[in-house]
Amino acid sequence: KENKLAFIVAERAGKKEIMEAIQILYEVEATEVNTARTIRGKKAFVRFKAPEGARELATKLGLV
Repeated sequence: KENKLAFIVAERAGKKEIMEAIQILYEVEATEVNTARTIRGKKAFVRFKAPEGARELATKLGLV
């Protein structure tokens, strides 16, 4: 619905680095990255440009 996926990332990773890594590793275009620090580490919430981008990537990764 929101076309987003969450990733666990390195504590020192910046939004720009995360976006570039997602685009290179998974060959999808990301439009926005939000980050959150938790007790267990850092999470990145990535929004994808393609309408079904999150669903397609989740399927490719075997999450769905």
